[in-house]
Amino acid sequence: MGTLVYAGEARFPIDDRVLAHLKVAIAAKLRRGEVFLLNWTIPPQDGSGRMSIWLAPAIPLEFHFSGARAPELNRRWLEALERSSHGVRGMVLMSEDEAEEYLRAAGGPSAP
Repeated sequence: MGTLVYAGEARFPIDDRVLAHLKVAIAAKLRRGEVFLLNWTIPPQDGSGRMSIWLAPAIPLEFHFSGARAPELNRRWLEALERSSHGVRGMVLMSEDEAEEYLRAAGGPSAP
């Protein structure tokens, strides 16, 4: 389990594979100077609810991974994260399966 550290203080546990995809998607947007919300659902075992954080180039972010090896990235998952960021909710943290469903519903190209 990795950790997303927001503004040097707030720590959010996120699975390493999910965090790796999130890192690439967020970095691409921040590199372009874009600001946006990142949203996710808190699982029942962690208290339930929803979380949103504002991301901007000036706000420090750290991505801590528990594993030593970087996972292979799924380009469709990255595409879904990027596309979701343009909606009114901002980027929605989603699983790999949810990303496929999102792209199908949004009219994305079919899986190779």
